Amino acid sequence: VQIIMKRLITFIEAIREATDQSMSRDKNVILFGLGADDPKSIFGSTDGLKKKYSEKRVFDVPTSENAMTGVGIGAAINGKKPIMVHQRLDFFLLAMDQVVNAAAKWYFMFGNQKSVPITIRLIMGRGWGQGPTHSQNLQAWFAHIPGLKVVMPATASDAKGLLISSINDPNPVIFMEHRWLHNLKGEVSKEYKPIPIGKANIIKKGSDITIVAMSYMVIEAIHAAEFLQKNGVNCEIIDLRTVAPIDYETIYKSISKTKNVLILDSGTLDGSISGEILSKVVDEMWEDLELKPERMAMPNFPESTSFALTKDYHVNSEKIVEKISKMLEINIDTGNSFKKDHPHDVPGEWFTGPF
Repeated sequence: VQIIMKRLITFIEAIREATDQSMSRDKNVILFGLGADDPKSIFGSTDGLKKKYSEKRVFDVPTSENAMTGVGIGAAINGKKPIMVHQRLDFFLLAMDQVVNAAAKWYFMFGNQKSVPITIRLIMGRGWGQGPTHSQNLQAWFAHIPGLKVVMPATASDAKGLLISSINDPNPVIFMEHRWLHNLKGEVSKEYKPIPIGKANIIKKGSDITIVAMSYMVIEAIHAAEFLQKNGVNCEIIDLRTVAPIDYETIYKSISKTKNVLILDSGTLDGSISGEILSKVVDEMWEDLELKPERMAMPNFPESTSFALTKDYHVNSEKIVEKISKMLEINIDTGNSFKKDHPHDVPGEWFTGPF
């Protein structure tokens, strides 16, 4: 009997492997960002790459987000395929002029003759005292800009495959990584296998309700669905993977089966991706719906630095269970089922710094 061992690596190791394989296959792929070549190597995602590919292709940059983005766009226009990394999404806000008025528009302004094949990795945080300026999930803002693709992987396998596709894409891609996913392990192929941008993934089939989620919210959806399954509720979970473009075909097909939908968003409620999806569902699937479609997202005020004030700020699996129970008008007592041994502002005891 042949035993096939699964290869499990972390989300961040998958990011590094996708980068390594892409740089190995194409000498025009370059990698830069604050801390790209320092000992911490951006949470380990760039570890060893400078030594392997030289300082000409992997390098640190001055603390000037707008300037470094402009350099990356210029390099992309002139034949390079830059991977630019910002250790926090919030730092990238200083470069919005470059990405909105240059990168996203170039292909359209010059008669489709020249594109900007840049991949911008943005790392998002939450909890752990991150506060208002280190915890923002602004995918809806980026998705609103024509010319930008916005990718939000939730698993290690998707992180690798979608990053490969992002690097190969001829136009700018915003690649958003949730910090709480970095140490999540998953089965990842050693092979160089792109995953198409714009195609959602059904990670659990079900018949009672469709849960549409993105990034870390997929993990909370899985925990909620596992609990609900034990209580007779069968959820179907769709991992969006990409929020620009959105795979509405997969969403509609699922809702036509379950007749109900709950949309989970890691951003704030107003002006969110969840609101956009809900409006499209109402427009296109109204006759199929048995219950009012619902969504869950963060409150419309910034996340506090205070440990006490963040306790009920985020959507979690227990709240998802309570929401679905209310939607389906069933009585489910969660009891102590979701009680954790670790603080509410970290995903587990394994979660460590630098921040």
